[in-house]
Amino acid sequence: MFRVRSPQDLGAGVVFILIGGAGILFGQDLAVGSAARMGPGYFPLLLSWLIIAIGLVLAVKSVATQGPPIPPIHFRPLTAIVAAILAFGALIDWIGLALTAAVLIVGAAYARRDVDRTETFLLAAGLALFTVGVFVYVLKQPLPPWWGR
Repeated sequence: MFRVRSPQDLGAGVVFILIGGAGILFGQDLAVGSAARMGPGYFPLLLSWLIIAIGLVLAVKSVATQGPPIPPIHFRPLTAIVAAILAFGALIDWIGLALTAAVLIVGAAYARRDVDRTETFLLAAGLALFTVGVFVYVLKQPLPPWWGR
């Protein structure tokens, strides 16, 4: 009987195997072709098998080497980050990229227990301006930069 010595590696291996399997499953309708004449499904299939191989290596490593246990799940950071991402998706068209990025950063800051409001608001303002500058003005992405535009 095998004894799992590194639960983190086993968990990561299982996740990799599931992701690779999903890639193969969802890419079934794509024509694969050959190495000389690659179809649209060639690279996704190859990449999915590579991800499965990495997962298998991690799973085997989990019984061969000692590793740390899986730490307990902290729900405060998880909830704050997921809520910030959902808020970003809901607010981007309504209040523009700058204010949405600022809201996202302020919301995500509450993943920590001790939030310094001054630091958070300065970071939010700086990153919001940086985000608008990069995505709207440099990369010319079709995002509403400011409220009302």
